[in-house]
Amino acid sequence: MGGQLQLNPCSSSSVASTFHNGAHNFCRKFNILPFKAHSLESSVASTFQNGIYSRIQPRKHFEIMSSNGFHLNAVSFLDGSASKSMPEQVALTELENAATTVSITVIGASGDLAKKKIFPALFALFYEDCLPENFMVFGYSRTKMSDEELRNMISKTLTCRIDQRENCEAKMDHFLERCFYHSGQYNSEDDFAELDYKLKEKEGCRVSNRLFYLSIPPNIFVDVVRCASLRASSTSGWTRVIVEKPFGRDLESSSELTRCLKKYLTEEQIFRIDHYLGKELVENLSVLRFSNLVFEPLWSRNYIRNVQFIFSEDFGTEGRGGYFDNYGIIRDIMQNHLLQILALFAMETPVSMDAEDIRNEKVKVLRSMRPLQLEDVVLGQYKGHSKGGKLYPAYTDDPTVPNGSVTPTFSAAALFINNARWDGVPFLMKAGKALHTRRAEIRVQFRHVPGNLYKKNFGTDLDKATNELVLRLQPDEAIYLKINNKVPGLGMRLDRSDLNLLYKAKYRGEIPDAYERLLLDAIEGERRLFIRSDELDAAWALFTPLLKELEEKKIAPELYPYGSRGPVGAHYLAAKHNVRWGDLSGDD
Repeated sequence: MGGQLQLNPCSSSSVASTFHNGAHNFCRKFNILPFKAHSLESSVASTFQNGIYSRIQPRKHFEIMSSNGFHLNAVSFLDGSASKSMPEQVALTELENAATTVSITVIGASGDLAKKKIFPALFALFYEDCLPENFMVFGYSRTKMSDEELRNMISKTLTCRIDQRENCEAKMDHFLERCFYHSGQYNSEDDFAELDYKLKEKEGCRVSNRLFYLSIPPNIFVDVVRCASLRASSTSGWTRVIVEKPFGRDLESSSELTRCLKKYLTEEQIFRIDHYLGKELVENLSVLRFSNLVFEPLWSRNYIRNVQFIFSEDFGTEGRGGYFDNYGIIRDIMQNHLLQILALFAMETPVSMDAEDIRNEKVKVLRSMRPLQLEDVVLGQYKGHSKGGKLYPAYTDDPTVPNGSVTPTFSAAALFINNARWDGVPFLMKAGKALHTRRAEIRVQFRHVPGNLYKKNFGTDLDKATNELVLRLQPDEAIYLKINNKVPGLGMRLDRSDLNLLYKAKYRGEIPDAYERLLLDAIEGERRLFIRSDELDAAWALFTPLLKELEEKKIAPELYPYGSRGPVGAHYLAAKHNVRWGDLSGDD
């Protein structure tokens, strides 16, 4: 889909004909015929015969990679081979750029996510010349504002964080010039038809590719998709829709949402985003495993004793309690972010780096997992706490949270994968708010050395001699391996040391934000880091029975002080499976 032009089968024929004439009117201004999306080979041949290439000004080319490792500015021929000659490659790329445009419409443009993440990510891509030459950004929401007001709003969140080059301000101005706004209702086909008119006016005669980012509550997803598909989808290029979580509350509601979306979109048009999959260390997980001989042979029950996925925040809901109370920590973090990382970690070697091959392996992992049992789950909720003369509020002190709420703000769970590679290995998840620190990491604890010659140096606590591989996703991205080492001196004293790769010390460049990578992949049609519908079903099938049991029995969470290490029950859960939480060892 990334390299093909296809019509949206859900588009209204009447709407297409209505605006088809409008497109011709735009073209008549320049006396240009609409571009026809036929064979690229024949188009290129006729273009060169007419001498058009001589009038195309070459622009600066950058070696940009998409998530599948291919050059974004490389051109593939019909036989699958890549261009070897730079002039020919430049010619084809320039011709495609001149003939197509990409329109990115942010639905819910006045919301926090759009202001804090989406628009800054788009500017960062523009700053690094990663966006197509012909692109525009449209904001759409119910809020009344002009193009200039949108630009003023966006400009407050744009930063030159990548570096401090002299042209940053000029780049910012050029980006803002390509930003426009349209106000409308989310369920109004007429308002989306007006948006379509504005898009076509800006697109001119080029083939239009359109990306819609749904930065809105899930209860209006379907209305927006219906209106956008029927009234504002592309009639000459591709139309894609990025959908933010939550994808339902359980298997039933998630399946219903998918069914409704597929009334108007194909699966290939839906990009379900989980921003944790765009984080640098998650991207590096498969590289670390599959391209290093030292790790791949160890990646099984034979050498790995347990795996821990840890997410902690050092702040509470802070005004978001009303939203959070409808979902809780399991739906908000564990069922999506942590489970997706687990699937990537535990999957078998895929046939290739193709999106479908990788997602196939992730689905196999999810379908192989043992159903979650209540006895393997711990729930917690933070309570008020006074520390250093400062009073920290309880979760239920948030005025947006219902009185007596039993929604968990902390959860720990032990999961198991019933396959030959991972049989018997506990995969522990832990996620919580208002804890003692902010971190997200993967910890791999290896088995004890059989017949360890130096076990007397560790006494009775052999866990001190356990090798551990840690991937810290945030903050301060790092990969480090805990090993046993002799302390210099005449005696035989052992020490636990780290072989440490701290990203900010090794790499000078700024690490891209996850939204930058995922937006670029969506524009390029790369789906590897997005969630497929059967993958989503498998994830919900694992957690839905547990969630229903918790809600039916109204199980009260264990209270823990704001700023603590969480409920005591999490330690008992780990001990039950002969595991010690790696983040509580105190030697990180």
